Amino acid sequence: MKYSFLNDYSEGAHPKVLEALVNSNMSQQTPYGDDEYSERAKELIKNKIGDSNSNIFFVSGGTQANLIIISAVLKPHESVISANTGHITLREAGAIEATGHKIHSVVSTDGKLTKEDINIVLKEHDFGAHVVKPKMVYISNATEIGTIYSKTELGELSSFCKANDLYLFLDGARLASALTSTENDMTLTDIAKLTDVFTIGGTKNGALIGEAIVIQNEKIKKDFPFHIKQRGAMLSKGRVLGIQFLELFKNDLLFHLAKHSNVMATKLSKAIEANGFRLSSESSTNQLFPILPNSLIEKLDSKFDFYKWSKIDGNFMVLRLVTSWATQENKVDEFITELNNHKL
Repeated sequence: MKYSFLNDYSEGAHPKVLEALVNSNMSQQTPYGDDEYSERAKELIKNKIGDSNSNIFFVSGGTQANLIIISAVLKPHESVISANTGHITLREAGAIEATGHKIHSVVSTDGKLTKEDINIVLKEHDFGAHVVKPKMVYISNATEIGTIYSKTELGELSSFCKANDLYLFLDGARLASALTSTENDMTLTDIAKLTDVFTIGGTKNGALIGEAIVIQNEKIKKDFPFHIKQRGAMLSKGRVLGIQFLELFKNDLLFHLAKHSNVMATKLSKAIEANGFRLSSESSTNQLFPILPNSLIEKLDSKFDFYKWSKIDGNFMVLRLVTSWATQENKVDEFITELNNHKL
């Protein structure tokens, strides 16, 4: 059986998460996310953020979180701005458009947005009631190509959004990976202060399922539970999500797991470059996009699973390699051996 570098959710869940689920199994709890485990998890996250006024909700997945947030915040005539590589643009089967909201796709070579990018969209839609009204900026950290925002970059976006009456939403499906990157200079507290709403991903970092929605803006907090219920995301057994986040935030397990995935990716990227190959984008997180010759890819394909991302020409292709909280270092070493044995 081939070893997978396809994604960071091929494995089930971290043993401590499974153990917590088993140990709490027979405890009778209040349904719909009002159980003691969910409440304790929320308190842990609030303490980590440093804001007791944050509103936190647990839902099952990232696409679900994104469409609930965007559809809850925007009025029917309002739209959202995203990088062309953004998850809502490319990977969610039109989920946002299905709620009636246009996505303004902005070309970005590094997966990130700038205030200049946003301003172009605003100017193009300065025609009053004749066009949709851009009202939200959607970003990801880490981005879909593994890059991260610096505190300065996020601060500039935040200030611009406030000045232009825009909501800033940060998709944190891989936020733990971003925050444990060697290039990161932000904390959860910074994220909370600079955004109106953000998510913390569990699915891609040791949980069976689950994303935490963290709301900072008072306007968004109002009636938000109604939107969760209406979109089918209010689980009767909400404890299943709360227990997992409680375990992930105990002793910073979430960040230890993300750190491992980053370390494994760094080991891979150094070996790729040491063998004379390039990366199509610079990443300090757990997603890598190496440019490799087809002859090498054919050999790797017999032992490993990965995405063949895009063709460069007849001889080279970009791959996507993703490491996870459970990536085995000996499998990384096997991949590196194949690189070392290939003759350019």
